[in-house]
Amino acid sequence: MTDSEKKIRFFSLSSGSCGNCYFIALEENGEVTASVLIDAGVSIRRLKKELEAKGYAMDSFSAILITHDHMDHIRSLGSYCKKLPVPVYATNTLHNALAHHTFTRDWIADHRKDLKDDDWTEIIPGKIMARYFVVPHDATQTVGYALWIDGYKFTIMTDLGAMTPEALSYASHSDTVVVESNYDVDMLLGGTYTYELKMRICKGNGHLSNENCADAIRKFWHPGLRHIFLCHLSENNNTPQLALEANNAALESLGFKPSYPKAPLFLKGDEELTLYALPRRTASSLFTLL
Repeated sequence: MTDSEKKIRFFSLSSGSCGNCYFIALEENGEVTASVLIDAGVSIRRLKKELEAKGYAMDSFSAILITHDHMDHIRSLGSYCKKLPVPVYATNTLHNALAHHTFTRDWIADHRKDLKDDDWTEIIPGKIMARYFVVPHDATQTVGYALWIDGYKFTIMTDLGAMTPEALSYASHSDTVVVESNYDVDMLLGGTYTYELKMRICKGNGHLSNENCADAIRKFWHPGLRHIFLCHLSENNNTPQLALEANNAALESLGFKPSYPKAPLFLKGDEELTLYALPRRTASSLFTLL
């Protein structure tokens, strides 16, 4: 199948403490043949609006993956289950928590699909497989996902207090990585948050700083990595400019050079790589990954 016949599309509907939701689709010959939604932090009304704005119908996705049970990731999951006949994939631990959560307990049971432990789970037969990996964050359990999409490798890890060897391993074999770049250290420590909240964010079980993210990029970059998306930027303790500056520096330390005026494209010999900061409250552009 040629590149013109097969496309991988991705966009973020929202990325931050105000709500998190991501869409990725395999399109073949102009038709969506497999797609998933990751997290359910936007209303079903907005979900419909944003999908339609990108040319997709509400029934475009075939499954939902959940990263953890904080409200900004599951706020509308009950509504999705109530109105959409799609399976919800999560770990056994997460599903047990969702079965008792006020926002999901009345609707989740009929949609429940447990992910395999330490193995790949077939989400859409022959098209999409997923494998979870646990990351440190102060929820019941928080996971990142490695997705295999008809041969294309995609990794997403949002809300993690520290990078783990397992997360780095999956990112090190991916074509696209979505990774948290939550806060600027100086903005956080000099800001108005309470001391307890600052420590919750930065002490290894909260969120990943711009500097931590940049260090991770230095470690997981490999030939073949084509796209990096920075997600879950803090509204109070970060800016897109600061996040991009820190992570641009990581790419430059690896030998990449910005390709002006084609930013966010970076070049290193024959290698091309793009780096984007996903918007917090609004939908991103629709990206063609392949």
